[in-house]
Order: sequence, then structure tokens, then C-alpha cells
Amino acid sequence: MNTSELIEQLAQDHKLSRVKAKRILNSIFQAITESAARGDQVSISGFGRFKVATRPEREGRNPTTGAPITIAASKKVVFSPSKPVREALNA
Repeated sequence: MNTSELIEQLAQDHKLSRVKAKRILNSIFQAITESAARGDQVSISGFGRFKVATRPEREGRNPTTGAPITIAASKKVVFSPSKPVREALNA
């Protein structure tokens, strides 16, 4: 399912225009993004949790030359599904 399909589903389920559904979905995505940027965890009951994880600095190789390089530390968002979502996936 992609963003357009999510918008369509939201619009149909709640009898909204696609424009209004798109604004709502974008607002949700923006709130999650802003929370993650602050390093906050976002928990959505019955769905799952978005958590910021730090990847440490590590050694790698330049794919062209094969020379060793240092890959800087970075952050990533990790999603952990809730128990009902895990159960639905494994049903």
C-alpha cells in the first residue's frame, strides 16, 4: 500500500474528500517526523512504536578503490509492531 492508497482508504472510511484525507495523513507523518527528529519515541496503541536508534561509527570500504574508510555515526528510525499487528502478520 502506498500513500495514495492510504489517502483513498482514509477518505472512504471517514467520508472525507481526498484533499482533507491527504492533509490529515500528512499531518500525522509530520508529527512522527518531528518527534523522531527530537529523538522522541512515538507509540501508537494497537499499531506499534517508532524509536530512534543510533548507529555507531564504523569502518567500511570504498566500493570503487577498496580503500578503508570511516563511516560516520548516524541515526535511524526503527519500527516495532504491536502484539496485535504481529499476530495479524502470523495468522
